[in-house]
This record gives sequence, C-alpha cells and structure tokens, in this order.
Amino acid sequence: MDAPNQGLPGNMTDVPVDTPASGDGVGVLSEAETEELKIELTKVEDEIATLRQVLVAKERHASEIKRKLGLTPFNELKQNLTKSWQDVQASNAYKKTQATLSTAGSKTSSAISSVGSALSRTLGEIKESPTFKSFEESVGNLKAKVIGNENNSKGGYHTPTASSPSAEEKLPQDNAPF
Repeated sequence: MDAPNQGLPGNMTDVPVDTPASGDGVGVLSEAETEELKIELTKVEDEIATLRQVLVAKERHASEIKRKLGLTPFNELKQNLTKSWQDVQASNAYKKTQATLSTAGSKTSSAISSVGSALSRTLGEIKESPTFKSFEESVGNLKAKVIGNENNSKGGYHTPTASSPSAEEKLPQDNAPF
C-alpha cells in the first residue's frame, strides 16, 4: 500500500496516520509534537467532560418534563408494550397465524358438532331398537316387582307413608358434615 489513507472515505483522508520507524512507537515524536499532542489531548478530555455535564443536565431536564407530564417509567413501559403489541398484530405473520387458528377452530367446532349429532342420532336409534325396548320393559317389570315387594313386606325396607313413624321414633341419622 503506497498511501496509508487509501480506501478510506473522502472525509477521513485528512486524518494523520503516523507510522513509527521503530516497532514500539516511542521516541518517534519530537518534543514539540509531543507537547502539542498533550495540549490537544487535554482539550479533547475537557470537551468530553463538558459534554458529559451537558448530557447529565439534559437528562435531568427531560426527567423533570416527564414528571410534570405524569410519565413514569411504568407508564413508558406500558406504552412501549402497547405499541409493540400493536406492531405484532399488524404484522403479516400474526395475521396469517390468526387466520389459520380461526380456521382450525371452526373446523374443530364443526367436527365436534358432527360427532355430537351422530352420537345423538345413534342413541336415538338404540332407544328405538327392539332390544332396548325389551330391556326397558324388563327393568320396568323388575322395578314394579321390587316396589310391590317392599310395600308387602312387614320387615326390612318400607316407603314412607302417612302412617310412618314420627321423628322421635325414627332411627338417629349420621350427623357427619359430609
């Protein structure tokens, strides 16, 4: 490379590049150059300190304005989250996902409805079948026999009637809370 600034943008070609003659770079500068660089370094450090002070003052002023406006860090966070959520909702990926989930929900609802209808229809058919009617009749006959036997028996179980024993004559009940 012939020129040390070659390939840099135009506004950076005037930046001096020192290439020390020795490997460590000490002793290359004259006393005048060293003194000049020390003065320049002091000025730059002073400017940095001034800029820090200005920045602190500006941050304090911004905090005061926010306080007067009622903007707390929590409110700012909430606003940022709201904006982020709105950005997400406006994104194509969100819209596509929402449409896909909506379609899946509709199909699932339709499938469940179909299963329910089929189950209802099947139960209706079973109830109308001769086997079920025979079973129902058998249960009805058994119920009539059991109820009839209860009423006719002198001991064992009996149904409450007008001639039931009074509350004092009844067996004590379990008073457990559950």
